[in-house]
Amino acid sequence: MTVLFDLLERLSSLTRVWFREHPLLAELQPIQLSALLYLARCNRYSNTPLAVTDYLGLTKGTVSQSLKALELKGFVNKVPDLRDKRSVHLELTATARTLIEAVMPPDFLSSAAERMGASAGDLEGLLLELLRNIQRGENVPSFGLCRTCRFHQTSATGAVCGLTGEPLVAREIDLICREHRLPLETPG
Repeated sequence: MTVLFDLLERLSSLTRVWFREHPLLAELQPIQLSALLYLARCNRYSNTPLAVTDYLGLTKGTVSQSLKALELKGFVNKVPDLRDKRSVHLELTATARTLIEAVMPPDFLSSAAERMGASAGDLEGLLLELLRNIQRGENVPSFGLCRTCRFHQTSATGAVCGLTGEPLVAREIDLICREHRLPLETPG
């Protein structure tokens, strides 16, 4: 397992270097970029400061300061929750979305995956399996895509969240949800 850890650590290091050296990202701290990337991929149940904190696995104070910096830089707007006036949702600005579209996916990763051909899809599947195995074994939140959640339901009128009972718009089913639960395993 040391080799697997070493490979994952090296890939993480290369990604951090790529982001740090990218000219469009010079003004952002790594945590700020991580928060932006998460907010670009999460749904309406998951775009709160607490969800960002949980996803990044950092302290509330660290995330709070980073979110304030992103707001000052014009990348994030805080929007009051319509139902719970104590809560806020974080919405990316057009500037932030343009930035993310310009840098994601990283060029080095896209090029490498292209060179790998069909093996890249196999690798993606294996990494997803590794992640799900860790999440089950360590009982950590999955933060998975809505469409892969045990609560995701399809009705005659479209997709519905079985947890909240609320209808989902088409684009939401491909976004990260903090309420995501892995599908129940069927006995083999």
